[in-house]
Amino acid sequence: MKQARTLIKLSLAAPLALALAACGGEADGSEDGDVIAPITAPDGTNWGETVTVSESDGYILGNPDAPLKLVEYASHTCGACANFSATAKPSVKEYVATGVVSFEQRNLVRDPIDLTIATLVRCGADENMQVLSDQAWGNLEGTFAAVNANGAAYEAAGNLPVEERFIQIAQAAGLIDFFAARGLSADQQRACLADAEAIEAIANNSTAQAEELGITQTPTFLLNGTKLDVNGWQDIEPLLQRRGARQE
Repeated sequence: MKQARTLIKLSLAAPLALALAACGGEADGSEDGDVIAPITAPDGTNWGETVTVSESDGYILGNPDAPLKLVEYASHTCGACANFSATAKPSVKEYVATGVVSFEQRNLVRDPIDLTIATLVRCGADENMQVLSDQAWGNLEGTFAAVNANGAAYEAAGNLPVEERFIQIAQAAGLIDFFAARGLSADQQRACLADAEAIEAIANNSTAQAEELGITQTPTFLLNGTKLDVNGWQDIEPLLQRRGARQE
């Protein structure tokens, strides 16, 4: 549990930095491609409600075999990630609905609150993970306010056994009540937050993938495995269109 222990010791002020610089990465130098025809979902399903857990422990929304695979490395205490969730996700879902583009959300864990939320959004059904993430980002300022109001309880969590540590963080941040109002019972949340092995897996996957891919900031995006040098939808959408995700 070394990674999780490190995260709990980070400064309480760390999550309060809402603005992040643009991510470093590689430019997408591809030429315009032919239009890719929409891909029909299996009978009785639609791509907008199809969720698959990837080998990288990310949550894929849409066609898992889509020819264009957009991946976001995100933090739940990242203001830029919250902005992308609020302003870009509706447009992303329109592309996902065609079956041509999939959208995978992976964790780049920055701090103990981030790790706590990452655990809670995975606590229910797979198809709810991105929905709960978006709702948590929408409440980011409320979470920060609760932590600031309960700073002593938050700091004291670092001295608790692992099985109790993230439960206290969630309580200090007002997350137990927040997620209970969205379908996760308090008992269900506490069980997930006491699962040290699962929490350690989230933290360790984040660290290993960040080191492997050279990801240092959030949000960072990959398109078909290539790290992009842009992190705004106004720049990402044209890249998707150049690759064929457009109608003519």
